[in-house]
Amino acid sequence: MKRIFSALLALILPVQAAVSQPADEAGARKARSIAQLQSEGVPTIDHLPTIEPESESTRRNTQAVVQRTIALAIVAVKGETGDHEMGQALIRQFDAASFFTPKERVFMDDPDPSDQDRTNFAWRYEGVHVMLWALGITSDLERPDHICDVPFIANTLRELGTDGLMRRAKLRPQKELLDAADLIYRYDWAAVNARLKGEEPPAGLDKGVVYERHYALNWLTGYMDQDWDDISTDT
Repeated sequence: MKRIFSALLALILPVQAAVSQPADEAGARKARSIAQLQSEGVPTIDHLPTIEPESESTRRNTQAVVQRTIALAIVAVKGETGDHEMGQALIRQFDAASFFTPKERVFMDDPDPSDQDRTNFAWRYEGVHVMLWALGITSDLERPDHICDVPFIANTLRELGTDGLMRRAKLRPQKELLDAADLIYRYDWAAVNARLKGEEPPAGLDKGVVYERHYALNWLTGYMDQDWDDISTDT
């Protein structure tokens, strides 16, 4: 009986080790995020769950991220300017007709979108900022307490174009993308919690920037396998 029990243990223990490894990874990621937020004076709650470990996350391919970058930039330009003809010209310039989601195509096809739609899509510059970081074009996401550098984005994409961006792109390791996703998840909880209490976002956070980054990073890491138009930013 003892030999049988020992044999069972030999089978069970490696499985337990395999199961605990991702949990340890996710828990360590959560702990690092909480430590950073606490150092910045951003409120945290310990019972906010971990995000998925690397083994359970979605790894986007570089081409998909490049195309998403270009699409977000074009819809943001149209959102900011309201210039329909410019939007169509950018589609041709970047050969981007196939890059858009269904909702984005409706917006780009509309010569006179609503002010609310324009505002919503103009915020997508923040998604471009995240994608350029994920592709290794920019080195740092920085704290989400200010809007991104739109002129830098415009100049970078104008100089590289779609093909140049694809050549330059080097998608960051999945670990880095998940670290950023976990951190923004907890930033967003703090921003939403403040809103529910009728308070300003803590520690100077910009709630719009936080939301857009959360949205983009959830797509990058395949949260719930949702398509871009359907991304949720649960907190």
